[in-house]
Amino acid sequence: MTHTEIEITAELVRDLLHDQHPDLAGRPVRLGARGWDNQLWRLGDDLAVRLPWATPTADALLRKEHAWLPGLASRLPLPVPVPQRLGEPSERFPRPWIVTTWVPGAPADRDPVTRGAEAADTLAAFLTALHRPAPEGAPGGRDGRGGALADHARGFAEGLTSAVEMGLIPDPDAVRAVWEDAVAAPGWAGPPVWVHGDLHPANVLTADGTLCGVIDFGELCAGDPACDLAAAWNLLPDGAADRFHAAYRPTPDAATLRRARGWAVLRALGGLLIGEAGVRGRPGGKPSWGPPARAALGRLIG
Repeated sequence: MTHTEIEITAELVRDLLHDQHPDLAGRPVRLGARGWDNQLWRLGDDLAVRLPWATPTADALLRKEHAWLPGLASRLPLPVPVPQRLGEPSERFPRPWIVTTWVPGAPADRDPVTRGAEAADTLAAFLTALHRPAPEGAPGGRDGRGGALADHARGFAEGLTSAVEMGLIPDPDAVRAVWEDAVAAPGWAGPPVWVHGDLHPANVLTADGTLCGVIDFGELCAGDPACDLAAAWNLLPDGAADRFHAAYRPTPDAATLRRARGWAVLRALGGLLIGEAGVRGRPGGKPSWGPPARAALGRLIG
């Protein structure tokens, strides 16, 4: 992570709005969250400003959301942060930024799902609506998201080795077996569909024990739906995956579920390492990512 050299403050956000979107400049501004790629600032009660701050790729991800997400949002059954305005680089701030709708709720890494059956049905309805064939010209996945699992073999091996060395994986052979079975599964034979690409617990919002919103569509791309179907293990509590698979349409075949388990293992390993980095006070670490990652691995190898 490389933080921007410019300190992002409420005053800076107000100045940027005054320069480029003056009709919004009078709204109250307060910090919402500092994410992996962007900072999120509340703008009144119903809007938010997202500004890149920690990764060089965030600029392109914000522009992608602004270009594609408004056309998808209307068909999705859960609230998402719909881009409303685009801010261009300027002398005040040399990177693009966007204004979106605000989606209320608590991130699932901090407030996990407890009403499994309801959440399974809600997640299935959301992904059924999202996973439609993507048009020609739709963006491909960054870092191979939505593509072939085999392309992530090195990352999986390095992640598993690191987790084992830290004492985080009690049964590495069981984790490796899930991965190897997923890589051996037949690939996606259908047309590329829209996938969120980053459905980990911090990007899903909850309220009253179930899902109430999905955020951060920076990894939105066309690809294999198995990348998102991994969420059945990464997000839902024990015993809810089967209900999710029964509710999702079209019903996933065995090969797709095998690939989805591989994506789930890969995502859980990443969450485990980021969580441990947070526990140890390392840059970029997020302690709240560890518990849901451990729970997901338990479900996958149980």
